[in-house]
Amino acid sequence: MADYIDAKEAANRLGVSRQTLYAYVSRGLIKAVPADDPRQSRYLADAVEQLAETRRRGRKPKEIAKATLDWGMPVLESGLTLIEDGQCYYRGQSAVELSRTASLEDIAALLWQAPAETAFPRRAPMTIKAYIELAAQVAAAPATETLLPLFAVAARNDPTSAWRTDPASQARGGGDLVRILTASALRQAPQSALIHQQLAAAWGVDGPGADLIRQALVLCADHELNASSFTARCVASTGASLKPVIVGALAALSGVKHGATTTSVETVWNSIDPVKSLRDRVRTGDTLPGFGHPLYPDGDIRAKALLATIAPDFAEAAQLVEAARQLTGAEPSLDFALVALRRYLGLPEGSAFLLFAIGRSVGWIAHGLEQRTANQLIRPRALYTGPRTAQAQNARGNDR
Repeated sequence: MADYIDAKEAANRLGVSRQTLYAYVSRGLIKAVPADDPRQSRYLADAVEQLAETRRRGRKPKEIAKATLDWGMPVLESGLTLIEDGQCYYRGQSAVELSRTASLEDIAALLWQAPAETAFPRRAPMTIKAYIELAAQVAAAPATETLLPLFAVAARNDPTSAWRTDPASQARGGGDLVRILTASALRQAPQSALIHQQLAAAWGVDGPGADLIRQALVLCADHELNASSFTARCVASTGASLKPVIVGALAALSGVKHGATTTSVETVWNSIDPVKSLRDRVRTGDTLPGFGHPLYPDGDIRAKALLATIAPDFAEAAQLVEAARQLTGAEPSLDFALVALRRYLGLPEGSAFLLFAIGRSVGWIAHGLEQRTANQLIRPRALYTGPRTAQAQNARGNDR
């Protein structure tokens, strides 16, 4: 559970007076939460420590830059997703509430600000012969490993090129990319059915199971400036089409600190004694994959939404959640919930990652479109820490 402290302790840790602490609250630098006594407030200990660390750094550019890249202060503006007070909102609407009934296509329409029928018309994208041939050649390989190369072959640049400024054309191009990515995950021709229905049919899932897949896709759709979405914005800022935006984001998602956390969760779950595996990781100082999230001190609201349906009928998942809670106090993240969903529905191994990628592709496209409106190349500077020579110190030239 989250650790809260009172105003006196918060002020002590910050090295300021109570009045200054209250000024920080009024300026939005830290949030005060009502305590049991209505006359008192309490503060999240981690938030106090983060603010204290920021104050210790002062205005040193080197320290500010390092902190910004590690769950730090916002680095760019976005109107897509807000994560605040333990909740997640898509353009001002609760992601959890939307997940109760909306389809992934509905969320695309919301984030892209385009009608769903425009982005996802009844006709399916054309199938490229080279894609069909490659899909047959890699049929024996894990779908998680073939997703990116199949998509790269199946999708085209021209329909979502930066010079296409017509909103309807951009929306249709984006919808085609999501359908092509889904087809690449299933190694089939692109289809026009709703994305969750395509996945459910391919994986042999019934109506209630299809609805869980729909909910998972919606909860995966966007999550502010995560590593893959930031990659998507960097690619889009160069003037690239939306195809390489997704290719770059997919590459980032494949890392074990991002989307491939689902693979680490699967590894723990596949051990002879998963609960013992969790204990062993804690004993050796390792983190528990799929548990805890810096942006959700009281637990990942997306995971709670998915597990609310799964856990009551899935004792193994509930047991792991309780074991992690007892060991570290950490709550499950979306990564754990996706693996739990995969196992609950009996989906093919690797499906948790595929659900993550397909759902998040809607957000990647939204970030790409939003970055285009900024019309600015993302080009931060590096703080050089290597050796210098006399020539380097005196050299002047353009940065290439």
